[in-house]
Parts: sequence; C-alpha cells; structure tokens
Amino acid sequence: MTKYGLAIAWNWEFDADFVAGIEHACARRGVSTFRIDPHNLDRVMGDLTSGGLGFDVFFDRASDADPRFFPLVAELRTKCRRFINPHELVLAAIDKSIMHYVLISHGIYVPNSIIVAPYSSNEQVNLTEEDLERIGIPFVIKPANTTGGGTGVVMNARTLHDILHARKEHPADTYLLQETVHPRMLEGKRAWFRAYWILGHVLLCWWDDQTHRYSELHDGDESLHGLARLRPIMETIQRACRLDFFSSEIAMTKERAFIVVDYVNEVCDMRLQSKYGNGAPDDVVRRIEELIAQEAANVVRSEQAGARA
Repeated sequence: MTKYGLAIAWNWEFDADFVAGIEHACARRGVSTFRIDPHNLDRVMGDLTSGGLGFDVFFDRASDADPRFFPLVAELRTKCRRFINPHELVLAAIDKSIMHYVLISHGIYVPNSIIVAPYSSNEQVNLTEEDLERIGIPFVIKPANTTGGGTGVVMNARTLHDILHARKEHPADTYLLQETVHPRMLEGKRAWFRAYWILGHVLLCWWDDQTHRYSELHDGDESLHGLARLRPIMETIQRACRLDFFSSEIAMTKERAFIVVDYVNEVCDMRLQSKYGNGAPDDVVRRIEELIAQEAANVVRSEQAGARA
C-alpha cells in the first residue's frame, strides 16, 4: 500500500491557493499529501477499495456540495485515523434553522428570528404584519441551507411579499426571518467580527457586514475594545457543532452585548485577500494552513511511534 499523511478532497477552483498552502506547510514537517478532486475521484476510489492506497488524515472540502464524494467519505470513515470536519457533523451544522435552536440551548445569543417552511411544502406564509413587527422592520431573510457568499440572503426586507419572493429563489429550503442587527461603532469600524475556530484555536478578524472586507484583529484590539468574550463564545459554538474548522459572524451591539449573527460556516472561504479584495487576510489563512499541517504531523508521528512500539 502507498500511504500518505494527509488527503485533501476539494472541488472549488478558488481553493487552489489554500490547498497549496497546506501542502507546503506539510512538506516542511515531512508530511506527504494527496489531492482528491473530481478528475481523479474514480481512480482514487478504485485504489482505496483494492487496498493500494491509504491516508492517515482526511480533510474534506468537497462532499458538502458534491454528492459524488459521498462514497469516498464512507470508504475513508473506517480507514483514516483522523477526519478534519467529519461529513455527518458538517451536514448537521449546515442547517441554520436547526443551529438556531442548538445555539440557544447552549446559552448563545442569536437574533430574534422566525422560521418559515419551504415554499415547496407550503406556498403560503402564515404570518401577520404584527409577527414581522416583533422581529423589527426592516428584517433579513436567509435560506437555512443554501450557503456561501450571502447566497439567497435578502437585506432590508419589509413585507410579506418580500418573503414570498425570496422563498421562490430556493423553494426546497427552509428560511429564517431575522431582526436586523445594528452593531456598535468602535473607532470608526463596525463592531462585526468573523471568528474562526481551527483545531482548538480561535482566530479573530474585523469583518464589515456591508462591504464584506476583512482586517486582522490584533491582541491590542481585544483589550482596548473589550472583545475577549469572543473567544469563549466560539468555544461554546464549537461544543455545540463539534466541528474542527468553521467560522461564525458575531456582532457587538450598541449595548455591548455579543450576538451570533451567522451561526456556523462549515466550509470557510479561504481566498487570499492579496488576490481577492473580499478574501480573508493572508496571515490568517497561513495560520490556518499551519495548524492543519501540524495536526496531520501529530497524527503521522503518533502512528509511527505506535508502529515502532
């Protein structure tokens, strides 16, 4: 059998830099890597089932959006020592309508929301103007499962007609109607943050919900603006979703309360800011690459030590 330290399944062209960065970080640690994409998926499946190929660690960036990778996930479930973001946990975290209540049960503050059934199951919305006033007007309309880059999200919605129109865009999806969160201003910046959980570490960024632009949040910012609570909030979200790698959007309100606005982004956009204006800060992406590589190195070394014993 030919065995590699880390296999990465990916199917999004904009992941190329991220995958290459992980590979470089692994190479510095002496960990071999293997890419799995739609072009070699069938061959990899054949080699795995025949016993000619194996991996210690599997990082899945594909099966959430491409069912062709389901057999690969199932095959590796019992053949890899370590999964980063197991498929079943990703599927559970995707649905915002479920995570809404899961986070509430864990004591996390989330926006006032109304959950609306899919258009395909009920074309009518059994809501009144008074119901909408409870969450506030204007409000935000979000599909529960259609994620990525604000897909399907409607800002500044005001009427029942807006809800009906939005639900037709993704008729099989449940929708959330959420209050509009108005963040505090901190030295000219909107107090809106993108927080990453990555293998036990929390990385924090300023993230402007209007421009979708990032900037790094430094240690001095945390103490200056009273942002230390972002870290235990992310620890609680991780206990709720149990993923190894995800991000959340958290806003500080004018009353200095923290509210989790976007719950669990289970496949984070790792485009580099140096190449894409709305990408993640390069140093943050590099840190995530290093942590993934180190996790793979730890697993490989553990296996080697066990083999020697």
